[in-house]
Amino acid sequence: MAKVNTSLKRVFTIFNVFFAIIGALIIMFTLTCHVLTNRIENIQSGSSGLILLYVIGTITMVIAILGAYGAHKENKACLIVFLVCMVIGTLLMMRSAVPTAVIRPQVKDLIESKFRDFLPLDHASYQAQNIADEMQKELHCCGLDSYNDWEGNIPDSCLCDPEVEEEGACQTVGYKSFMNQQKSIYTKTCLPIIVYYAELVCDIAIGITFTLLVLALLGMILSSIIIHQLRYPDSPTILMTVPTIFTTAPPKYQELQNPPSY
Repeated sequence: MAKVNTSLKRVFTIFNVFFAIIGALIIMFTLTCHVLTNRIENIQSGSSGLILLYVIGTITMVIAILGAYGAHKENKACLIVFLVCMVIGTLLMMRSAVPTAVIRPQVKDLIESKFRDFLPLDHASYQAQNIADEMQKELHCCGLDSYNDWEGNIPDSCLCDPEVEEEGACQTVGYKSFMNQQKSIYTKTCLPIIVYYAELVCDIAIGITFTLLVLALLGMILSSIIIHQLRYPDSPTILMTVPTIFTTAPPKYQELQNPPSY
């Protein structure tokens, strides 16, 4: 005989399916970011963050499967493990979501101050110039704030592709590396694009952490109710009580016409 309310089991199963979908989306998002960052070979700084996202997505899916199995089989041990994971997850999400939300308005200033240390690009380190070259190739831009960041020695990575040139995304300038010849380079600069993608990633990270936080809190509530029903099968769980004023039957028509005498 089932000890857990059937409707509650269905709600908890739907919750865990949604929880597993969130985990799968995190893994897919991480794979996409991994492919994009691998295209820029010299940029390795985001690898640890991607590994963390892989771990979060995988753990999310495993916990969701564990919770769904525990509810379906009415296994108290699995549900207790699920509840403990939800408590830990809630604490971790709060610790990561709040600082990320606080630092979000400062992302633009932090990135700009970091990249401005490379200026002028023509006198930057060899590694910094390689990173700039790769970004310019991938993002179809030239310089951080302007092509003048290269002080006239503009690299080939700034040269427009023929397809892009036809779209009007290029400008014609003369510079030293081509003996003052007129060459077509990208009109867009790189820094605004970098800031845009950094803010986008930050927004996605905030959305993911707060979504997981809400799901963890909901999972704590649902799993606690199911564990209570398994432990006390004969004691119904009261989720909400209705005030007696709404449960009292209205007086009959006859009683209104003929009120009782006292």
